Amino acid sequence: MKISRVEALRIRQPKFEDFAWWATTACDALYDEGRRQREQGTGLFNAPIEHRRDAVFHVLVRVTTDEGLTGLGAIGLGSSAMAEAVERLLGPLVLGRNPFDVELLWELMYRSTLNIGRKGLILEAISGIDIALWDILGKATGQPVYNLLGGRTRDRIRAYASYLYADRDLDRLANMARGYVAAGFTAVKMRFGYGPHDGRAGMRKNVELVRTVRQAIGADVDLMADAYMGWTAQYAIEMIRLLDDYHLAWVEEPVLPDDLDGYARIRASTHTAIAGGEHEFTRYGFKELITRGCVDYVQLDVNRVGGVTEAKKVWALAAAFSLQVVPHSQNYHNQHLIMSHINSPLSEYLPPDYRDGDTFLSELFLGDAVARDGHITLSDKPGMGVELNEPVVAEYLLPRD
Repeated sequence: MKISRVEALRIRQPKFEDFAWWATTACDALYDEGRRQREQGTGLFNAPIEHRRDAVFHVLVRVTTDEGLTGLGAIGLGSSAMAEAVERLLGPLVLGRNPFDVELLWELMYRSTLNIGRKGLILEAISGIDIALWDILGKATGQPVYNLLGGRTRDRIRAYASYLYADRDLDRLANMARGYVAAGFTAVKMRFGYGPHDGRAGMRKNVELVRTVRQAIGADVDLMADAYMGWTAQYAIEMIRLLDDYHLAWVEEPVLPDDLDGYARIRASTHTAIAGGEHEFTRYGFKELITRGCVDYVQLDVNRVGGVTEAKKVWALAAAFSLQVVPHSQNYHNQHLIMSHINSPLSEYLPPDYRDGDTFLSELFLGDAVARDGHITLSDKPGMGVELNEPVVAEYLLPRD
């Protein structure tokens, strides 16, 4: 069996009206500029749809073999450059090769692009192809991918509801939190709304946000909170200490991903667990994140880190340091690795009651993860267990240049 075709499906951005209500109080690494754009209706999510209609928002990868098997992969974020990398840079490297040779093909793609890759766009493109190859492996062997990686470690995966964006209306925030608990979730994640430029008043508002959610969900539900790279190390230390009484399970991405010294300083100076890695790449990047004592929870995303072939190495590295791995997003490529690894206790789950890039990605597939009673159950379908949602893909598919 040989790889006969590698395609990039370019998907345009849908409208995100339901995503705007929280935005004026979202923690932002650019502080004033990010908040100004949101309040004025400018920036990425608020640009008029006609200005974004021809922009690539997601890139899906489809790999076909000479025996008619097709594998599907998804890339973390999209751009026309990423699609070009899949089809013109990386695709030719794997054409005519055996899709079972995932280790060799990964190294071939990685080493052939070192001078322009190593992180970012190229690694995400490699990820999409690699995920599609593992989909083919599962279909060729008649097995779900998790069986190829170690099999089931449980019947179903505990999920946490990941929404609860900062809201000036604390009653609305509390009601939403209570709704997720009523739906069966035993863990929820919220977002901070304020950063260093907001001063002590912003710290007080962050405490109010956390207090509101904690009181709404009770003491027995796990509560995590995400700063999305919007803080400095010193601010994070002071802020996290103010939240000790609310028993956060972790604080996520307190600083920029390359600020490893800041991560290590925060973790050494607080009692709350620190999570990160959503924006890190390859075993080499995670080696630094882990060995320098930056995190308690490793949060890679399979469609960013380098695909399944590279992700399983990061999972093993984390296990060697007794760290738990909780990937970013619930998408199918993450679920198979969560299922097959004991050191992954739960999955993120972004409820479909709002629309952003992650939930829209799920719309493009049939068979992507759905949480019921706070848990995700995986099927035993061969491969990744998903197929394209053809009507939705057709609606948003952009033509090739």
